[in-house]
Order: sequence, then C-alpha cells, then structure tokens
Amino acid sequence: MQLIISICCTKTNLHAKNQIEEMIQLQLKKWLLSSLAMVLMLSLFAGTAFADNHGDDNAMVRVFHASPDAPAVDIYVNGDLAVEGAAFEDITGYLELPAGDHDVAIHAAGEDEAVYEQTLTVEGGTHYTVAAVDFLDGGDFRLEAFVDDNTVAEGMTKVRVGHLSPDAPAVDVGLVGGDSLFEGAEFFAVTDYLELDPDTYDLEIRAAGTEDQVLDLSGTTLEADTVYSVYAVGALEDLGVVVVADDAYAMPGDMPQTGMGGASQSSTMLPLYLSLLAGAGAMFVIVRRRYAFEQ
Repeated sequence: MQLIISICCTKTNLHAKNQIEEMIQLQLKKWLLSSLAMVLMLSLFAGTAFADNHGDDNAMVRVFHASPDAPAVDIYVNGDLAVEGAAFEDITGYLELPAGDHDVAIHAAGEDEAVYEQTLTVEGGTHYTVAAVDFLDGGDFRLEAFVDDNTVAEGMTKVRVGHLSPDAPAVDVGLVGGDSLFEGAEFFAVTDYLELDPDTYDLEIRAAGTEDQVLDLSGTTLEADTVYSVYAVGALEDLGVVVVADDAYAMPGDMPQTGMGGASQSSTMLPLYLSLLAGAGAMFVIVRRRYAFEQ
C-alpha cells in the first residue's frame, strides 16, 4: 500500500510539474508576443518620427551678414524675429523653414522699421546660405541664396570659394606661386565645390589671370570629413576672408540617418529592439533550463 501511495504521489508531482511547466511556457509565449508587438510599435513610431524630422518638406537656411557698410541687423521671417543682432561677417546656424516663399525683412538692430524687404523662395530638403551682400548705401543691397552641399566622400575634404566683396575684381584662388584651384570668381558668385585630400595648403587669392597676390592664405588646414566655404568679404581696401567649416556626412547611398548632428531615432532605437528580443529569448531559455534542472 505504501508503495502504491508513493507511486501515486510521484505521478501526481510529475503531473503538477508538467502543468506548471506548461503554464510557464504559455506565460512566456504571451510575454514574448507582447514584446514583439511592442517592438513593432516602437519601430513604426521611430519611422514616423524620422519622416517628420527629416522629410523633404522643410529647408535648412542660415544667414550670412556680408554687407560691409550695413550695421548689425535683426532679421524677420514672415513677421517673426528669426535673427537678432547679426553683425558684419556673422553667420548664423541653420534655421528650419517650410518649402515655399517667405517674406524676409531686415531691420537695423533694435529698430522697428525695415530697411530692406525681399521674398525668399526655398525648396524642401535643401540647405542654403543666404548672404546679405553689396553696399547698403549703394542701392544694390540684396539677399543672395547659395545651395550648400555638405556631403563628401569618407576621409576626404571639400572646399568652395565665394566672392562677396562688392568692389573687388574677379579673382583666382590657388597654391602660392602655383596652379589655380578656382579661376575667375566674380562678385557675389560662389564656385562649385572641389574635393581634395585633407592637408595643410599654402593658398592665395590673386587678381584673375595674374600672379598679383590679393590675400595670403598660407597654412590653410583642410580636415577630413569637413566641407569648407571660403568667402572673400569687405571692401577692396579692407578685404578679408570668412571661412565656414561644416561637419560632412557621407555621400548619398551611404548616408546615415542623421540630421544636424546626432544619431537618428531609428539608429538609436534599433539596439533597444534587439535587446528586447534577446532578453525575451534569454529569459525563456533560462527559465526552461532552471526548471529542467530542478526536475
């Protein structure tokens, strides 16, 4: 009788353990399915956020004060103050604007009345530098928009030259005493980009077609994965250079999902998804192994 009771108890215990194991497996399956559902929801959310933040509906615009005789200015876009107290040679960070037409008004800093107004048209998905150029007193003051291309092949550098000096003649830019890299750049024009190996270059600005040096730019360092815009600014008798350096991103096709610095939501969220999945699988295996060991 004792043997029969012992066998029955053993069978009962095994049956109970099997029931517990089935219950645990069922709960783990439910948890795993819930985790998968959460991962899918997060991925959809991240995709939507990426589209909202990095879509082609908006342009990125920065402003460059390159008018030699203009005072510090405030700039209003569609009636709203966008830039405050920008002085000659100042360049702002990028501002986000919807694609289309925008009313731009320039005020002397702190003044209520606009001294200049212009309609600015921008395209979505495009970066611009909008320069205030020419002499304010000469009647030719205006805004000129240049398209920025901050892509470059990995490990390379890229440079362009902008001639924004109102009374300076056309210029060449090249190596000191050597070949020209850019030829015949005229006022308010910006050259195409030139891709170069990163290095320190002895550059100079020369009067176009001559060897007459206008500005000595010896020791100009162009770093890898950086895009440079070199602007000649000011009146001829006080000519200067403003160099703008932008961190580059990869060429199209290899472009990371980044905005103006920082990783995108989708790239930072991906490890979280994988961790959730790995955690679900690990928990299932660990519990299964622990229970099997206890048997």
